[in-house]
Amino acid sequence: MIDRLESIRRTLEAHGQAHVLAFFDELDRSQQEELLDQIEQIDFEALDELIAEYVLRKPRIELPGDLEPAPDYPFDSSDPARPYDAKKFRGKGEELIRGGKVAAFTVAGGQGTRLGWDGPKGTYPATVVTGKPLFRVFAEQIVATQRRYGGTIPWYIMTSPINDAATRAFFADNNYFGLVRRNIFMFPQGVLPSIESGTGKLLLEHKHQIAMNPDGHGGSIKALSVSGAIEDMVGRGIKHISYFQVDNPLVRAVDPLFLGLHAEARDSSAEISSKMVAKAHAEEKVGVFCRAGKKTMVIEYSDLPPELARQTDERGRLRFGAGNIAVHAIGVKFVQKLTANVHHFGLPYHRAEKKVPYIDVRTGKRVEPQEPNAVKLEAFVFDAIPLADGPIIYETSRVEEFAPIKNAKGADSPATSHQIQSDRNGGWLARNGVTVPSDGDGHVAAMIEISPLTALEAEDLVKVELPKVIAPKQEVVL
Repeated sequence: MIDRLESIRRTLEAHGQAHVLAFFDELDRSQQEELLDQIEQIDFEALDELIAEYVLRKPRIELPGDLEPAPDYPFDSSDPARPYDAKKFRGKGEELIRGGKVAAFTVAGGQGTRLGWDGPKGTYPATVVTGKPLFRVFAEQIVATQRRYGGTIPWYIMTSPINDAATRAFFADNNYFGLVRRNIFMFPQGVLPSIESGTGKLLLEHKHQIAMNPDGHGGSIKALSVSGAIEDMVGRGIKHISYFQVDNPLVRAVDPLFLGLHAEARDSSAEISSKMVAKAHAEEKVGVFCRAGKKTMVIEYSDLPPELARQTDERGRLRFGAGNIAVHAIGVKFVQKLTANVHHFGLPYHRAEKKVPYIDVRTGKRVEPQEPNAVKLEAFVFDAIPLADGPIIYETSRVEEFAPIKNAKGADSPATSHQIQSDRNGGWLARNGVTVPSDGDGHVAAMIEISPLTALEAEDLVKVELPKVIAPKQEVVL
């Protein structure tokens, strides 16, 4: 212990952070070990760079002067503006899936607190009638896709330090939803210290703990490498990762057409590709895909000037209307490139000023700040896009693939998600000859749930025995 402590003390002194040991002698043995373990997990060489770049100064956000909408592959492949052979690219994607070259990757570090749910967000009951949890919805998609194409689709799930144990227990309690246990790889998200504004000093949450915060969804790229997930993928022969976040029950966990475009389109480097939906209105709070010169990027809604957000094209559509829905296809080699330098992560970080309670090292008392006193650093996964040589964007249908559950009420709530799910499922039934009721706004006026094990797309319902008519407010489960 003594040699270890002195080695750590020298490291802290060299980086101006010796104060985190201020209460070391007051701690019991287990608390001392916990603090030393935490300190040893911090890369101080990298942290010094982050403090200099993002804490001791405020990076300015400047939009490129030549900003324009990014080109995309439209949802309608026969669109005369940019036609493409959807059947060919879907076939290419199916070959990748059949050949075991694709992994599913879910970012699932969040808790259901904002939804009034005590547990990991992935355990939240998300479907319209039966209330299947989000994790089960994705698992059923993976099971159904494996049955259709053969081969194995390993599932990588990034948890967080606060929900990792609960997530693992949930999967075990549900017998891994019919998937083979060895094909599910879970790992926690990385964390970074919360840093005092102005001084660059680490804050103590408790006398034996440094205040930490999750490193953002962009940290998933780093976590793939640090956890050994990428090494596991390489061993399995995986080439492409289907990335999606846990809060969207309509996401296509593994989409053959999107993967085919990502891997085979002439303008794609197969490094990173993204899905988008047309923004519902100019003020919708989603980032927008743009291009400046040869660089494709996402501009956050808060950074896009109102005059650009409201611009329309000759057809009356929003000119900057390609909304980011956090669905990507990512090449394994691209992840390896971004994480090759262990001391310098390939993605930039974003600065967030927050109120972080801390222990005053002079008095030993806990301080609850009334104003922001600290900087939390986060990486965003979409910042990988401008680092890729040839990223492409594929437009998908909002009603087909985007019904997120983020808030307890209002936009992106369980109520709005359930309606979109019913709209999609009702649309599928209508395309197969079923009479489906609708309200005055054109929404399906029934609660309709279709399991991925029954159908992954509307065409699959041809082989299913369907009702001829659905009554208003009827609950239907297929």
